[in-house]
Parts: sequence; structure tokens; C-alpha cells
Amino acid sequence: MSPVSQTADVPIPPDLSRRYGHSTGGRAWLASLPGLIAQRLECWELDVDLEPGALPWNGHGGIVIPVRRRPDGVAAALKIAFPHDEATRERHALTLWDGRGAVRLLAADAESCALLLERLDASRSLLDIPVEAAVPVWGDLVRQLSLAPDARSEWRDIDHVAARAEQWSDELPQMWEQLERPFPRWLLEAALEVCQTRGAVGRRSGVDVLVHTDLHYLNILARPAVPGTQGRAPQRHGQASPENYAAIDPQPMIGEAEFAVTPVLRNRIRELPWRDSGRALLARCRDFSEAAGLDAETARQWSLAREVEDALQYALQRRDGDVLRSLWVASTLAGRTLPGLPGPQELPAPGEAAAPSSGRHFS
Repeated sequence: MSPVSQTADVPIPPDLSRRYGHSTGGRAWLASLPGLIAQRLECWELDVDLEPGALPWNGHGGIVIPVRRRPDGVAAALKIAFPHDEATRERHALTLWDGRGAVRLLAADAESCALLLERLDASRSLLDIPVEAAVPVWGDLVRQLSLAPDARSEWRDIDHVAARAEQWSDELPQMWEQLERPFPRWLLEAALEVCQTRGAVGRRSGVDVLVHTDLHYLNILARPAVPGTQGRAPQRHGQASPENYAAIDPQPMIGEAEFAVTPVLRNRIRELPWRDSGRALLARCRDFSEAAGLDAETARQWSLAREVEDALQYALQRRDGDVLRSLWVASTLAGRTLPGLPGPQELPAPGEAAAPSSGRHFS
């Protein structure tokens, strides 16, 4: 391998440029990236570890550059995120987890939203294995990540799920009216009931934990393969071994651990069977919950509320395919799949472009 050594040779992924090129703040951040990269490389004594012409990795909110530490040649990853609340709190959660179930944090710079992380295998995620095999891996990680709050300072800036539910109780009806009532009121009221009951329970329960709120399949990466495994994570009894995976991009909150289940329900819904898709979604909710030692009914309720909120947010952004997916998941979890929706096998995966729905209402 001939690693790139000059910061100027680190290309910015095109989709990151498209995402942040439409606002003044986004364009300013893109323009600052080469300087931020150079600063962190120098401060943390890193060399870029990209093949010539290769693109760095990127997610929705930042760039991730494979690097090597100069003193010892250890592989790592330099992440620089667009400044926003989730990015500023990521370092706190990773510090609390300390590599248990999550990618290990090696260094952080709050001012530039830069993190130096252990190098995971970006080419292998939980998306690469069957859902049935992913269930125990996901469940084991949730058990590891579910830390109870303590006196450490990192907990102070992390928001509470109960407070978010209280906020939704005010905001969801306003958004629903603003959008001219895009779906039946009973579904809105089902979400509001969850916010009012689960939010209150969360404030009283004493069982709140640190929650990775975006724990979907692509946010669980394999740790590097050990020699002799032909590039695959070691297997145990024909299943992927949980200890060989780690979570990334936590979007942390404090609350009931069941709040974490939603992403594994909204993702990979095309793999649900054509027959009794709704029953299969509920079974998936049960299976993932049980694997993590969670209550499936509480997970169903939180997922219903989260998907209603997502549907309204997507509607504001005119992301019509995402609206349809969230409405299918939310109404199915509520026990009354809305008529007129495509089946889950026809819905876009999160992040995929989808054809507009022409402002369809489901009332």
C-alpha cells in the first residue's frame, strides 16, 4: 500500500459536498475541511492511509479518513463531523462506553468536532449477514451499551428521552396541522399517548440508561479480522460473534433502552415476507427486544412514536418515499396498517431516493 501523505490529496466525497453545499453554513464547513484535516493530522501525528484515488468514508454528517499513527503505525480513523448537537455529544458517549460495545475513542477535539477512533472494517457491517444472525449480535451490543448514569461529567450534556417525548407532545400536533393533516388523527393520538405515558414512566422509573438511538445495521461494523480468518469475522457455532462487532455514530440519549429498537425495524423491511408482513414486523420487534433483554411492548410503543415523528419530519422535507415507509411502520405497529400504502417490499430503504408521492394524504 502506498498511503497518501499530503492533506491536499484527501478528496471530499461527492455526496458529502452535495449534502452540505446548499447552505451558507454547509459551504463554509466544506471550505474549512482541508484545514481541519491538516490541523488534526499534525496535532495527533497521523499519516493518511488512503490508496491513491480512493475516497474517504463518510456518513450523513461527516468525513472519516483512514490514518496511521506515526509513532507506532497503528491503524486508526480520523472523523470530522459537521458541527451539530449530535456530533458534540458523540465523544461523551464513546468516553463512557470506553470501547465496550462501541468503537474506541482514542482522542477528541471539541472545537473542530474531530475524533480519533479505532479502525473498524468499513466494508463489513451487520447488513452483510442475515437478519436472524444479526439479532443476537445486536442484542449483545445493546446489553453492553446500556450503562446506568453515574457521577461522571460526560453525562451532563446528553439529552433525556423523557424530555424529548414531552417536546413531541407539543410539537407533533402542531406539525400535523401545519402539514394539513397528512394521516388520520388516530395515528397521531397513538403516538401522543406513548409520549405521555412512556415519557412519564421514564422520568420515574430509575432504569434509564445510555441509549444508542441510531443502532441500525450499517452502524454496527466488524472489528478487523484476525490473521487466518480469510478476511471474515470469526464465527461461533455458525453465527457471527458479537465480540467482533462495534457500534458507531451513537446519537446518544438517556432513557429506556427500548428506545433503541426502532432503527432495526425501519431498516431491511424489504426482507419481510410478502405474506403477513405486519405480523413479521411485530415478530422482529419481539426477537430483537428479547435478544437485548428488553420489553417488546415498550419497544413497540417507542417505535410507533418515533416513526410518527419521522413521518412528519420527512413530510416537512418533502421526502415522500421516507414518509410512506414511516407511515407503514408506525401504523403497522399500531395494529391498523393504513390503506393505500405500498407493501414494505416496495418501500425505499432509509437514505434511498424515492419517487414523490404527490402529497398524498392518508385520512
